[in-house]
Amino acid sequence: MSETVRICEVGPRDGLQMARGAMATADKLHWIAQLAAAGLPEIEVGSFVSPRLVPAMADTGEVLPHALALEGIAVCALACNLKGAIAAYEAGAQVVAIPVSVSDTHSRANVGKSTQAQIDVVAAIADWLHAQPRPVRIDAAVATAFGCSMEGEVPVDRVASVAAALERAGVDELALADTVGYAHPGRVRQAVRATQDAVGARLVKLHLHDTLGLGLANALAGLEEGIRAFDACLGGLGGCPFAPGASGNIVTEDLVFMLESMGYRTGVDLARLIEARQLLAASLPRETLRSGVAAAGIPPTFRARQA
Repeated sequence: MSETVRICEVGPRDGLQMARGAMATADKLHWIAQLAAAGLPEIEVGSFVSPRLVPAMADTGEVLPHALALEGIAVCALACNLKGAIAAYEAGAQVVAIPVSVSDTHSRANVGKSTQAQIDVVAAIADWLHAQPRPVRIDAAVATAFGCSMEGEVPVDRVASVAAALERAGVDELALADTVGYAHPGRVRQAVRATQDAVGARLVKLHLHDTLGLGLANALAGLEEGIRAFDACLGGLGGCPFAPGASGNIVTEDLVFMLESMGYRTGVDLARLIEARQLLAASLPRETLRSGVAAAGIPPTFRARQA
């Protein structure tokens, strides 16, 4: 296995949006710089959403220009509507990520619109961004793709149908998101295959949560189905404030360890990545950071793959 796997660090957005206590902007800028220095190729630095609803994202407009000054990273920002996407573009975002929930109930709670109405929003965003002089990658996350804490089971054919509608709407990359962490490897295989049948190589990434402890197992199932990009969060923080029961993302440190140990290249310096936990822990003392490899230490048998 000599392939490259792309990891997008979502800590500054997903990891902080539900944190108990706010991370100071200066600390956030320093932390993002540490993540970039560790070799992460893509960082989701924040979201252009209402600061009244998600106070931790109020400084995204200030954070994003500083992230753009760092070398070697693609700077991503999340937006839920056209206003947010325009703000992200004007701030210089290189990637705009848009959530679209398969679950109509979660969609209304998360973005205030039905699933179909949010697909229409994505089409409007894509039309606007494609008309701009600076190219921006448009990502769509198919949320609650593996189950919903409000509606329960989510049919796989509906997941594929929403993904196909988003492809027609003009997105560049699609991700399947396990918003509440209900996925298991069998369901990952089933959903990935169905979505690949619908949109082919447009399905690029998985966004996995570790609510039930199956995050890395689900990542492995995705790898075996051809997925080569994953969202992850340092320390396993994160969750959706509008999805009851949602908890932390898969742990970036443990994902890097697993991938590199298996022979995949991530380009991430695991030791420097673990060092970046210190600032996070100091800035958010009420949060519990997870990671098996950080707790045990990097094994002497570990060998990173050369880029």
